[in-house]
Amino acid sequence: MTSQRDLDTVNLRLILVSGKTQDFTFSPNDSATDIARHVFENWPAGWEEESVSSPSILRLIFQGRFLHGNVTLGALKLPPGRTTVMHLVARETLPEPNSHGQRNREKTTESSCCLLL
Repeated sequence: MTSQRDLDTVNLRLILVSGKTQDFTFSPNDSATDIARHVFENWPAGWEEESVSSPSILRLIFQGRFLHGNVTLGALKLPPGRTTVMHLVARETLPEPNSHGQRNREKTTESSCCLLL
């Protein structure tokens, strides 16, 4: 049976580059910045070798994309009460968000490819 608490929380399984994992529970209103801060302040035992100096360099990757600071779990439409897997990496900067996705990069590559003289 699903409780109301399960419907109000999002379970995240965070995976480090080393392959180590840890499960956390968050609210759908929590942002990527909130999650990074929480993980930093509650760094799991067993992740000591991967510890970082600041929560500001922790980045979440979901479905191959970096989550920018103010994106909430609710905005991602993650299923409440179920576990969602995300990667957690240490990275100083994020790539700029691209609203056109992969298609835009392919067009740029094709149009600037080769000129026959």
